[in-house]
Amino acid sequence: MKQTLTITIERDWANSLRRDAAQAFQGKRVGNVLSFSAPELFFGKLTANRWALVHSLQGAGALGVREAARRVGRDVRRVHDDLQVLAELGLLEKTDDGKVLCPFDDIHVDMHVRAA
Repeated sequence: MKQTLTITIERDWANSLRRDAAQAFQGKRVGNVLSFSAPELFFGKLTANRWALVHSLQGAGALGVREAARRVGRDVRRVHDDLQVLAELGLLEKTDDGKVLCPFDDIHVDMHVRAA
């Protein structure tokens, strides 16, 4: 089944949670959402190297750390650290045998920058 992840940046994250809960109670599918309360948090966690890892893992199935590092041409230790962060965020899943996979076929980033 095709899965989509929506990443949002909303300063009022509590309002976002209330909106999602209200939709869920109405029987509407809320989907997979990862929310950040500020752009600097988003860019601090999802660096260019981490995006490259996610992209290389999309549709690849479960891979070991060494294979993931080989695919992006980076040091195994640094890739391991980045995979940990991505798994904590929920962008990747760890398998029972220690491999990682990206369960999302599509990742959509929804960000608005408005005047103060």
